[in-house]
Amino acid sequence: MGRLENKIAIITGGADGIGHAISDAMAREGAHVFVSDIDDAKGSAFVDTLRRAGLKADYVHCDVAEDKDIADLIARTVDQTGRFDILVNNAAIAIGGMPVHEMTDEQWHRLIAVNLTSVFRGCKYALPHMIRQRSGAIVNMASAQGHIGLDGWTAYAGAKGAVMAMTRQMAVEFGPHNVRVNSISPGTINTPMNEKVIADLGENVARAWVKMHPLGRIGNPEEVAEAAVYLASDAASFTTGVDLRVDGGLCVTPRFVPDLV
Repeated sequence: MGRLENKIAIITGGADGIGHAISDAMAREGAHVFVSDIDDAKGSAFVDTLRRAGLKADYVHCDVAEDKDIADLIARTVDQTGRFDILVNNAAIAIGGMPVHEMTDEQWHRLIAVNLTSVFRGCKYALPHMIRQRSGAIVNMASAQGHIGLDGWTAYAGAKGAVMAMTRQMAVEFGPHNVRVNSISPGTINTPMNEKVIADLGENVARAWVKMHPLGRIGNPEEVAEAAVYLASDAASFTTGVDLRVDGGLCVTPRFVPDLV
């Protein structure tokens, strides 16, 4: 029997990258996964692949910057299955690589909408169902960037730091309802989002990322997915309010930014 047998899980930003890996891992552990994303073609194709493998999966379009989309995602899941066990607030965008005084208001508001407000909304609509059931696990995707500084990423770090603070607060507030809330802080992971950063800023960034991690490499999405499965499973039944760093040692190394030229 899988670690998430008969659980109902929603994963935002599930069409590629870390969200894809989490959706795949949770489905293979027995969960019925509701994969949401804005890339309908990629998300639908992924779900078809899961179904052909005999796994339980549905695709739901959801732009996490839109309140109605998140409300509809959770309502559809509960209407279809009658319950809701796991929420993974994973969807995010990377806007940075610039001093904060050069960031536009438009860039700031877009980043906050996708990386932070979406977490608030996901929890807002999920918690009433979990409280009623007296059970549930929420996993919020934070970042190593919320722990340590890197030139040009003030807004991103601020959003992820806020995700961790919200996670701790909700763990305290909703623990009495048997709802667990934890976060994961990945280091640099091999994802399409980071591939775009490299495309925008240059291959020297990729070389620098490797040097910044004591394990001498960047991570794979599947390594983050394993952490998400653990936090969502009964193996973590006494774990709440934790930020689990899956970062190759990035956050504990002396702060060193290799020469990028």
